[in-house]
Amino acid sequence: MEKRIAKPDIYKKKLTLSLINKQKVLILMSVPFLIWLIVFSYVPLWGWIMAFQDYRPDLGISNSPWTGLTHFRRLFQDTQFLEALRNTIGQSVFLLSIGFTMPIIFALMLNEIKFLRFKKIAQTISYLPYFVSWVIVASILGLILNSGGPINTLLLNLGWIDRPISFLGEPRMFWPLLAISDTWKNIGWNAIIYIAAIASVDQALYEAAAVDGAGRWRKMWHITLPGIRTVIIILLVLNIGRILDIGFERQILLGNPVNQSHSRSIDQYALEFGTQLFRFSYGTAIGMFKSVISLILVLAANRFARKLDAGVF
Repeated sequence: MEKRIAKPDIYKKKLTLSLINKQKVLILMSVPFLIWLIVFSYVPLWGWIMAFQDYRPDLGISNSPWTGLTHFRRLFQDTQFLEALRNTIGQSVFLLSIGFTMPIIFALMLNEIKFLRFKKIAQTISYLPYFVSWVIVASILGLILNSGGPINTLLLNLGWIDRPISFLGEPRMFWPLLAISDTWKNIGWNAIIYIAAIASVDQALYEAAAVDGAGRWRKMWHITLPGIRTVIIILLVLNIGRILDIGFERQILLGNPVNQSHSRSIDQYALEFGTQLFRFSYGTAIGMFKSVISLILVLAANRFARKLDAGVF
């Protein structure tokens, strides 16, 4: 009995050593990236200790007084933080619903274009806004959306409105405007991975579908989308994990005192009420809260994706 139990263990060890030997070059190539990840992503987690301290730069982390969960209590008692949390979730939902789906639709449309020259021109044009700074994008939006801009002029000429609309002065319009502008800026770049995934779909499937009389829409629905389903799920899981990691650059550039009730994000709140006021422990508590929630969301989304892939839902 002992020999029978030992044989599989010996076989597994030989198999593992054989795989390591075959892939030793790839393993060695991945070591620098692993070191980079540890140094810049895991070592800084030591700084989370500040969230439980009244951190003072002159005393350092080791000598700063402990405060326990005081900063977290203040965090959830602050109505401005709760407002920033609501704004971050709302903006992320708009960005996820519009900014995630539109690149997929755009990639599917490009795949159906048979005129290759026009296809390349359309791809190139769609990439260009990605390389434009958000400072320039915000300036362009300010000119387009102001009271004397082309949008208001067109709406007035069509008789759809009686007076100019202050788009950036309407708090409730900020979330969709942010999502639309972000989608316009990044749609071409985000579609690249979907275009690459579509290119890897077996062309024989399209030929077989054509023989069976399937049109473009049926090919798209039954072949293209299932062919890139794994890529869509992976990117969806990653995007869900970044719901609270929305940044502050766009919010600062497009925001103003009038729409601040809907524009301020968690990152902007941490900058204004943490770093800029030298409340480093408070800012660390915000960052820790974001990281923990993001981890929970990624794990939950990954579990849901596995069940979806297995056909449970």
